[in-house]
Amino acid sequence: MVKFFGFELGAQVTANPSDDRYIINGAHDAPKLQDSLDGFINKFVLCLKCKNPETDLIVSKDGNIIRDCKACGQSSDVDLRHKLSGYIVKNPPKKKKSKSSSKGKKGKKGDEGSSPKDSGSEDPEDMGIDGASDDELTKRIRAEAKELPTHNGDNGILKDDDWAVDMSEEAIKARAQSLPDDLKKALVIEGEDEGEDTPYDVLGKWIVSEKNENDGTINDVKVYQKAVELGIEKKHRTLQVLAQTLFDGNIIKKNQIKEHSGLLKKMITSDRHEKALLGGTERFVGTEHPELINAIPSILMVYYEHELASEETITAWGTKASKKYVDVQISKEVRRAAGPFLKWLEEADAESEEEDDDEDDE
Repeated sequence: MVKFFGFELGAQVTANPSDDRYIINGAHDAPKLQDSLDGFINKFVLCLKCKNPETDLIVSKDGNIIRDCKACGQSSDVDLRHKLSGYIVKNPPKKKKSKSSSKGKKGKKGDEGSSPKDSGSEDPEDMGIDGASDDELTKRIRAEAKELPTHNGDNGILKDDDWAVDMSEEAIKARAQSLPDDLKKALVIEGEDEGEDTPYDVLGKWIVSEKNENDGTINDVKVYQKAVELGIEKKHRTLQVLAQTLFDGNIIKKNQIKEHSGLLKKMITSDRHEKALLGGTERFVGTEHPELINAIPSILMVYYEHELASEETITAWGTKASKKYVDVQISKEVRRAAGPFLKWLEEADAESEEEDDDEDDE
């Protein structure tokens, strides 16, 4: 589970199951950690049919991960696109030995009753989801999973991307208090902080839900109306949310930036809005779609061509790594990838100045 946090937050993680200590490097606010936990539970623990957490993960011979529910018998596939899925396939959960098979194995003295090490038990971190079923962290996960809603109003079973998390100030503080003490020290729990405002989370989840219901498409007019309804259509942070939710892995292939350029241009009214768009894009490629990091020059070019980010804003963004949106190492990697476009901007600017000088001489 801690590896899921590492992939989601772009942070290094340390697991010491023997001491029941699980550490995530860096400073992460309580809502972000809670969202990651809820995402892990929904994607890898809860049964898709009955929403019961009593499931086992089984890696099939063809490389698929099957979520086998012990409560209703439903078997469902886990999304292989997540990085944790790749880790689970390479490190499949160990098969549990049944009690009946262990009873019959009586032989010579010294063979009776093998020790935990002899029985093939492994470090829970290496065993994946099921191997850590007896530790306190997993107990906490299963306890929280039982409290998650099983239905989404009148629309039936809750969808994977619609986690229905209570983001009220009281709920945020309550969840933060339930975190391990060593994590609490790294958190900033301030209900008035802009990054914790509920409307942004509501907008992001609404866009994800709308795209899921409409084959990955979203109507720009509806998005703007939703932002107006939430009172955040003029807020710069809204652009960060849009950068992380409007696009997907086909952002370049399907010209998604051009498709939504009208909406983005209407909502970008200052350089602060432009910076938020770049920050959201940095998180989008850095943690959600790392396979797109090398495509960042193409993304920046489209932003520049459609006047969604000015030369000054892009250049300022590219000069210094920041930990505001992602881990510093990821931020540096994104900026290194952006190098060719930043160089092109610099050279184009120099050529423009030379042309102006020539015209003055004439």
